[in-house]
Amino acid sequence: MTNLAADLEKDHHDIDRDLEAFIDRPEEGGPLTSLRKAMDDLRRHIYLEEVFLFPPLRSAGFIGPVLVMLKEHGQMWDVLARVEGLLGDGRYPDAAETVKTELFPLLQAHNPKEEQILYPQLDGVLGAAAAAELREFLAQGVVPDGWTCERAGRSQGSTGGMS
Repeated sequence: MTNLAADLEKDHHDIDRDLEAFIDRPEEGGPLTSLRKAMDDLRRHIYLEEVFLFPPLRSAGFIGPVLVMLKEHGQMWDVLARVEGLLGDGRYPDAAETVKTELFPLLQAHNPKEEQILYPQLDGVLGAAAAAELREFLAQGVVPDGWTCERAGRSQGSTGGMS
């Protein structure tokens, strides 16, 4: 496994850990700082994949796997929006239940596919400049204000085409 793949996989584990810290205490609504960090980190991770990884993977012929990942990102993005709404309404137990029963299972199904199918391809599809740009983003990048993932808002039965 490359260092880049290992760093991306570590991101998965860190997000999972913070979500688990939240859902392990649903009667209290879980520690909100852990949830907020996990949500921010997940959005950032989705951004880096969709901006830095998926375009070269598509160009290299991994269109099917990338389309599956984009669909799943849209599903996660939509769950994140619902959790934000629940938190905004002070419905912490409902937010915890949504994270536990919807978001966490999505991640548990999604992450291994990326780790086993897409991440091993990174050395072959990312040039030196693209790999350096991704490493720089991993170190200090932030998601631009207002950015949403490609399939956000399209996870409820929509089969809209790709742009």
